[in-house]
Amino acid sequence: MTIRTLTDLYIDQLQDIYSANRQSLEATQKLRETAASDDLTRALDDGVKGIEQGMMQVKSLIENHKADLTGEFCKGMEGLVKEAKAHAINANITDADVRDASVIAQYQRMVHYALAGYGTAVAFANRLGLAQDAKVLKNCLDETYEGDRRMTDIASGEVNEKALAA
Repeated sequence: MTIRTLTDLYIDQLQDIYSANRQSLEATQKLRETAASDDLTRALDDGVKGIEQGMMQVKSLIENHKADLTGEFCKGMEGLVKEAKAHAINANITDADVRDASVIAQYQRMVHYALAGYGTAVAFANRLGLAQDAKVLKNCLDETYEGDRRMTDIASGEVNEKALAA
């Protein structure tokens, strides 16, 4: 897709977010299978649900703009997923608490990428006068922030302390 206008760029960003979500969904499911902490497992389950909901919302926005869902492949998330596999999913970490700390770190890296994407898309939608799009994306952004804060709380309240004792 040739990008000539802010609308073109906005649609490109939506496609990137959709691609990133597709990739992070699979990785988050695998991180969940790797996690030992009950709180972390529940948070990752909720993360999977949140990513799925975000995908549905972004898919709807893309379709409303008559654009192709697969117009973009997110290479940024591809790299983050490779890191998650190398440092958590397939990593040779023998202590469950240390592994959980790594799971959180890798998940939060993916989440922070999503925050940047959603934040940018909200700004573009607002500038383009797409109030309903902006509302939908702002909700996705807020939900993603909440998931990030929850992971920080789990890391700070339980996981990192146990990993330190390993």
